[in-house]
Amino acid sequence: MFGKERSRFGEFIDRHGIKQEKIREISKVSPETISRVCKDRDYMPAGKTMKALVDAVRKLTENKSN
Repeated sequence: MFGKERSRFGEFIDRHGIKQEKIREISKVSPETISRVCKDRDYMPAGKTMKALVDAVRKLTENKSN
């Protein structure tokens, strides 16, 4: 993406065409936290939050491959 700073997590969801809003709906993590995880390479959320995000992304990527 041009002009957008992205973390590895942000780059991953971009590559897979996953919208932050879909992650929020599934994970119940706040939009601010998701935005920060997607932009800030140095930000590491709490373990529970990261697990919720990873579980949501797994669910979304599994749905795309079926």
